[in-house]
Amino acid sequence: MVKIRPFKAIRPNSYDVDQVASLPYDVVNDKEARLLGEENKKSFLYIDRAEIDLPKGIDPHDEQVYQKARMNLEKFLSNDWLVKEREPAYYLYRLKRNGRSQYGIVMTIDIEEYFTNQVKRHEFTRPDKELDRIRHNDACDANMSPIFLTYPDSEELNRLMIDFKDKTLPIYAFDSYYDVEHYVWKITDDELLTRITEIFANDIDSLYIADGHHRMESAAKVSKMRKETYPNADADANFNYFLGVAFPESQLEVLPYNRLVKGEMTSGKWEKLKEAFEVEEVPEETFEPTEAGVVGMYADKKWFKLTIKETMVPDDIVGSLDVSFVQNNLLQPLFGIENPRTDSRIEFVGGIHATDELMARANEEENTVAISLYPTSIADLKEVSDAGETMPPKSTWFEPKLLSGLFLHPFESTQYQIDKEEK
Repeated sequence: MVKIRPFKAIRPNSYDVDQVASLPYDVVNDKEARLLGEENKKSFLYIDRAEIDLPKGIDPHDEQVYQKARMNLEKFLSNDWLVKEREPAYYLYRLKRNGRSQYGIVMTIDIEEYFTNQVKRHEFTRPDKELDRIRHNDACDANMSPIFLTYPDSEELNRLMIDFKDKTLPIYAFDSYYDVEHYVWKITDDELLTRITEIFANDIDSLYIADGHHRMESAAKVSKMRKETYPNADADANFNYFLGVAFPESQLEVLPYNRLVKGEMTSGKWEKLKEAFEVEEVPEETFEPTEAGVVGMYADKKWFKLTIKETMVPDDIVGSLDVSFVQNNLLQPLFGIENPRTDSRIEFVGGIHATDELMARANEEENTVAISLYPTSIADLKEVSDAGETMPPKSTWFEPKLLSGLFLHPFESTQYQIDKEEK
């Protein structure tokens, strides 16, 4: 059972929302972020990637960057590009792409639910990436972007949200990156707020992290820091809650997370490959697996269908995943990639990019192999999470992505400093 509550968000005003809302900080590089910032001075990237407001070449982890993020947050608030809510609310957030909709509830969640594994993870995190978001949230005294979560469908909750949506005007309705439509409704009715809270407390056993493991771990560590700094704060202090958007699992779309590998396919590697896969050259210009257990490989300017040999599949849930099998029976033995998190020879390409684009990128550099995978399922994600296990890095790509800058969760920590001094 999960403890959630409504919150007083910082969010864009209704006129500037389409300019403020930006791509997530971790899906654009420095050059892309600076270009987007040059085109739009209201972009949330000035807060989320504040190095774009400093000279080129600055270390993105320099202390100046985090202080600039805080200054730019204050600037956005003073310009009313961002505004602070006066009353707590939940929000219904609808994303629509290619005619397909998903409805998430924006909420804050008790951080203890993460510590006690009611909010479940399926990936490891990298300390350097954690530290970046820790310093960012610490400087801005807020959760700066939500965690993307999923939960088992609740028929009552689905009905309540659709009924509410049909009877209420949205506060936001705009199109953004990758032709995704974004709609947001604000929920302040006391009876509905209470019922939503009760459903999660009584009927939802767990929340599962779909995307945002580094943001989640960073939020947990900032919460611990605040508790140590403000020991007199009560359990309802804002920093004891983190920001999330939770979607019913049936509505989510999972795309593959494909791979590009630098390395030549020699005759010896082809023979090694056949130990674990049935290898078949295919005539198609591009090849995408249509079922689990099948992998596409583009090498020597040809596509190959790799069918995993059932006798080679291990019994454990993690080892049996296609992404694990490819790592253990292709990337490691053929190319010597022991740690895909740190090896510079491997690049991960999200499924939003078409297979012909994956192939084109492989053609850009000699001796580059493309790996096309079948998506990991939500059922597999949940089974791994429930078992307390972790998947290989970049096992899932959820689409559409949440935009950044739509919802911030302020900690308002200074009030607890005042209380401490008075006591």
